[in-house]
Amino acid sequence: MAARAETHEQLAGAARAALGGGRRLEAVERVAGGSKKGVYRLVMDDATTAVAYLWDDTENYWPAAEGDDDLTDPFAPGLGLDLFEAAHARLNALGVRVPAIRLVDRNGTHCPSDLAIVEDLPGESLEELLARDPSAAAPVMARLGEALEAMRRHRASTYGKVAVVDGGGTSLGTSCEGIVLDRARRDLAEAASRDPRIAGARDRLEERLLGLAAVVRPRTEYAVVHGELGPDHVLVDAGGNPVAIDIEGSMYFDVEWEHVFLRIRLQDAYRPLEVDGLDEDRLALYTLAQRLSLTAGPLRLLDGDFPDRAFMAGIAEYNLKKALELVHP
Repeated sequence: MAARAETHEQLAGAARAALGGGRRLEAVERVAGGSKKGVYRLVMDDATTAVAYLWDDTENYWPAAEGDDDLTDPFAPGLGLDLFEAAHARLNALGVRVPAIRLVDRNGTHCPSDLAIVEDLPGESLEELLARDPSAAAPVMARLGEALEAMRRHRASTYGKVAVVDGGGTSLGTSCEGIVLDRARRDLAEAASRDPRIAGARDRLEERLLGLAAVVRPRTEYAVVHGELGPDHVLVDAGGNPVAIDIEGSMYFDVEWEHVFLRIRLQDAYRPLEVDGLDEDRLALYTLAQRLSLTAGPLRLLDGDFPDRAFMAGIAEYNLKKALELVHP
């Protein structure tokens, strides 16, 4: 899909500044998948390419909610250049491959909204590679495991968004499990208001959440996690290295949160990423919480004008059934 004319015009000067003034922007192509920011491939007249991230309200399909702009909430939407730069710096310092930054613009020099232009990685995502050739994906998965281990080893004494913690700030709440429980109860209420099956099981689901949270033991150290590290958020570069994208939501948190998400998204393909020492009580709580999040979130997104509606409805339906399986005998 081509970009709007005004977007093309805004990005033309930024592309020249990022990639060299002797080039002319020939095409701007929307990259599929973005729901919180605009993602565009920039194609210059000499076939040089880059990718532009544009954080603008018109590019965000998610309905606004109270607290969206409260960065002390680890789960507030990961929007904006500040979050991106902080996460990029932290992951890069840990040796985790992320797209190289070519230009940032937060002053409106080129666009009225936050803008970053980064390296283009035009090959497959890990999701596509796993589907096409699992054996070829094996070394990529091994390197992803190494990246996850580097993130796991880097600890902080407080939890929260990377930009907040690395900036010396603190986050709301008193524990990761408490933040997750509160969020899960909100997701449960929201899902119940939209689907009668969740409404019918609401009391059992809430009782299960409270029971799982009650047995989680306190923790005082937190690791770096991406937060939504599905195989669609990992690209594969020309050297076969995994490259993390959509990193703005990166945070210091319980590593179990990352591994639950990976298990859900990768299913059987998760096995190469298994690690010892994860807390089974946290895994149980976070599994139910994420099933509820992956039900309520897509249903909320469908309140707006998100284009791939059947895909998003399918995510909600699949996770709704999985959530119900956790409380039905």
